[in-house]
Amino acid sequence: MQEIKCPKCGEVFVVDESGYAQIVQQVRDKEFEKELKQREKEFEELRGKDLELLQMKQKAEFDRVLSEAVQKKEKELSEKEAEITALNNRLSNKETESQLKEQSLQKEFEDKLKLKDEQIEYYKDFKARQSTKMVGESLEQHCLNQFNSLRMAAFPAAYFEKDNDARTGSKGDFIFRESMEGVEFISIMFEMKNEMDETATKHKNEDFLKELDKDRREKGCEYAVLVSLLEIDHELYNNGIVDVSYKYEKMYVIRPQFFIPMITLLRNAALNSLKYRQELEVAKHQQIDILHFEENMNTFKEGFARNYRLASNKFKTAIDEIDKTISHLQKTKEALLSSENNLRLANNKAEDLSIKKLTKNAPMVKELFDEMKKEKDAD
Repeated sequence: MQEIKCPKCGEVFVVDESGYAQIVQQVRDKEFEKELKQREKEFEELRGKDLELLQMKQKAEFDRVLSEAVQKKEKELSEKEAEITALNNRLSNKETESQLKEQSLQKEFEDKLKLKDEQIEYYKDFKARQSTKMVGESLEQHCLNQFNSLRMAAFPAAYFEKDNDARTGSKGDFIFRESMEGVEFISIMFEMKNEMDETATKHKNEDFLKELDKDRREKGCEYAVLVSLLEIDHELYNNGIVDVSYKYEKMYVIRPQFFIPMITLLRNAALNSLKYRQELEVAKHQQIDILHFEENMNTFKEGFARNYRLASNKFKTAIDEIDKTISHLQKTKEALLSSENNLRLANNKAEDLSIKKLTKNAPMVKELFDEMKKEKDAD
């Protein structure tokens, strides 16, 4: 039995075990339900706060991503606008540049055409004022004056003189040579040609190329240049430097105004290859040294081989003589060995000799020896 006191009135009740258990169960159920409702309420409140916090975080993340996307797009748009602007500017500059270039080329062409016409007129007038004999000489003097005016500034170490060597039957007009550190790196044979407009027989530039090539080779020059006022109206020769190396090696035809530029052009090209020419010269000397070394080596080898053959022949002769001597000594040895054997046999026979054997078939000798023995014994 259990006593239960009422918390309000203070009256005490007595209940059995089953009744008490029921009352306790009821109380527990009510408390549990109350607790459960309280927990549910707290959970709902907590979930509401978490949901609100999560929504706030999601909103903040969305705002951040949205902001970055907007900034990226704005940057891309800005870059595209800048690129479009730059392309437009470049296009505009190209058009302007193209127009300026076209104008510049046109002006340059017109200036060159004007200069060419002026030069043609100048040389026509130049020739008209000269006698037939003096025309060629004046062109040579003109080129010489041009060179001398620049000699000390541009070509201080160069050789440029008239070709006066006619031993081979012909000669050019001028020879240009230049060396550095003992190595010649450029040489040019020049021929100057001109004639009066009134001359009956008109020459062509091609008429002189073969002879010029011959002079270049005989004088040991690398290049040949024909400075010509012939065929004054020929468009090919009036356009600039004409390379005729397809017909004659390293040969050019020029008008007088290209005389100095031609020298400068060939000289600068040769200077670029000077290092290789110097290395080639060193290699050539080294090759000569190697050839001398090989010649000395071959001489030594030939002398050594000759001495070896002589010594080998004498050595063979000596070997043959030694072999003969050995053969002779061998025969002598065999003879001595044979003599020794005979002496041994003779000695054996001598040792085996006795009076009995000596007197075997000589009774009188035996009696003589017997008497001698008796006398000896008697003594």
